Amino acid sequence: MVECHGRLVEARARHAAIGEKVAGNGGGIDRRDVLEVHEEVERAGREVAHCLEELGRLGVVVKSIASGLLDFPAVRDGEGVLLCWRVGEPEVAYWHGLDEGFAGRKPLPL
Repeated sequence: MVECHGRLVEARARHAAIGEKVAGNGGGIDRRDVLEVHEEVERAGREVAHCLEELGRLGVVVKSIASGLLDFPAVRDGEGVLLCWRVGEPEVAYWHGLDEGFAGRKPLPL
């Protein structure tokens, strides 16, 4: 998801750069380049949407696409909580209450 999002951000930046040239005088812009970058934006957007759909089907709540921050519903001591994981962490090692966010993360007991 994070990689797909990165590709989408890059494609959007290229799209914006071409848009600026077109808004100027449009000189030196190959129509194929415009179509190619448009297709890249569309493809990357579909990839991100697919990732979000798949995670949603698993019950995962995406808190940040860019940083890969995810919450997983769970029950702890009879209460609903969210397990919390971010890309780069070796395992799910934190939790927080339903009304708390990332700042309220607490380590899971080992």
